[in-house]
Amino acid sequence: MKETLRYLAGIAGPSGYGSKSTAEQVTRDCSSSVPSQLTAIITGATSGIGAETARVLAKRGVRVVIPARDLSKAAEVKEGIQRESPEAEVIILEIDLSSLASVDRFCSEFLALRLPLNILINNGGMFSQALEYSEDKIEMTFATNYLGHHFLTEKLLEKMVETAAQTGIRGRIINVSSVIHSWVKRDDFTFNQLLNPNNYNGTKAYAQSKLANILHAKELARQLKARNARVTINAIHPGIVKTGIMRAHKGFITDSVFFFASKLLKSTSQGASTTCYVALSPELEGVSGKYFADCNESTCSKLANDESEARKLWKQTRLLIHRRLSQPTA
Repeated sequence: MKETLRYLAGIAGPSGYGSKSTAEQVTRDCSSSVPSQLTAIITGATSGIGAETARVLAKRGVRVVIPARDLSKAAEVKEGIQRESPEAEVIILEIDLSSLASVDRFCSEFLALRLPLNILINNGGMFSQALEYSEDKIEMTFATNYLGHHFLTEKLLEKMVETAAQTGIRGRIINVSSVIHSWVKRDDFTFNQLLNPNNYNGTKAYAQSKLANILHAKELARQLKARNARVTINAIHPGIVKTGIMRAHKGFITDSVFFFASKLLKSTSQGASTTCYVALSPELEGVSGKYFADCNESTCSKLANDESEARKLWKQTRLLIHRRLSQPTA
């Protein structure tokens, strides 16, 4: 109850920010400390909190790379950013996060640009009421929200480590998760069922993918620390934001519950605040493997904190990606 009241009132936490803080507010104080010409890749930046994250980071002088499936929507976002910030550099490249081959192509195209990479924001996501499969024959929500981002991070990680070593600026990876990761029960979180569920439920699939995002951050943080790499990774909960994903949850929220929930909804700028804070705040220099909500460190579920579960998921994911990419295309 205390946390709910704090959320509703927008009371600031130890960081000085809270649930009502906007992306512009939390980065305004960072502006003077942001090194010149950082480069950030932001998935899911053609709408919602991803687009707002791109807008605010560009406004703070960050070069923004937008991987997009819909290039026309990406072009509209770029136009809007440059209308507000004429000096902003925005690069658009094509990607389909549900396709490992497409993620691979995107990474090759980005790396060919020979740009540094300081920030990677794994924000893109989807919710599907119906069971669908990706071209790799993997359940679509898991393929898009988790697997594509895991592979994207893997392919770009050495560029981030290299950039950090050359510039002295620590790299930051942010996995956008959700508080509903805590709905997942241990017995339901089995790898084969994530890939090919027997009894599909859209909300359950979404929650499982968001749990996987946190476990990915926990395990990669451990590995980066072990190799003394100057790159951090954290997971965040943006809050309940009225975005396209929220509108897709028609079966998961009744009209009456949605009316109540709407009183708790954040604006898009409030929803993007935690991502932007974790991406740019000097207060978080060196902080890794943590979970943030409302611009403050928070607690995730017991399952999300399970190191053995994180390592197991990592190994299973790596094996799956290797097998899929080694298969000849039909």
